[in-house]
Amino acid sequence: MLKIENLHASVEDKAILRGINLEVKPGEVHAIMGPNGSGKSTLSSVIAGKEEYDVTEGSIIFNDEDIEDLAAEERAHKGIFLSFQYPVEIPGVSVTNFMKTAINETRKAQGLEEMPAKDMLKLIREKSELLEIDRKFLSRSLNEGFSGGEKKRNEIFQMAMLEPKLAILDETDSGLDIDALRIVANGVNKLKNKDNAVVVITHYQRLLDYIVPDFVHVLYNGRIVKSGGKELAHELEEKGYDWIKEEVNA
Repeated sequence: MLKIENLHASVEDKAILRGINLEVKPGEVHAIMGPNGSGKSTLSSVIAGKEEYDVTEGSIIFNDEDIEDLAAEERAHKGIFLSFQYPVEIPGVSVTNFMKTAINETRKAQGLEEMPAKDMLKLIREKSELLEIDRKFLSRSLNEGFSGGEKKRNEIFQMAMLEPKLAILDETDSGLDIDALRIVANGVNKLKNKDNAVVVITHYQRLLDYIVPDFVHVLYNGRIVKSGGKELAHELEEKGYDWIKEEVNA
């Protein structure tokens, strides 16, 4: 599904990614961990196509297509979803109307007609029930006055509605209390299936108690320096990242 080879990327001429190799197959959950400044959020942004980052070397292949020249919007239409660490507020635009627009824009890009209103309402009802979202929540302005947990739950609702092939969760656990964390993780787990994949970017092992990864990768200084199973996350929780740095610098 996603194949990254020798990926180098920079922002404002500062090199951040220095040769990333990663392959994500359908049905898999990959966790990417690492200390601050290691390049985790840059990697998610580059995959999603944020234009402030320059890819200087390497390739990103998504479903057998080189997507390097595609804009972020085009990548989203092809099934790449990125949750944001700090979601923006859009006053005056309800959660429901935002989702209707997003879905119909994706359908338009795929050469399909707009989704009939009754089908849209049915989909909204199904997904909100799946994620235990109150109907009142859907009529509120997007992210305006939302708590951290509400913002993250809203993003998982967007993910549920759009049904992406690849979901990248960039520090979704940031600022969440344990109850909000459990609700968000539960939503992600309900949406996982054999045809989609999830990449979880996190500092902490605690999220991985709820979203159990098939693979854990440690990013350090712009490179993946260690990969393993879910037990690697527990090791990082116990030892921190200093032992990784010592191993790399040895």
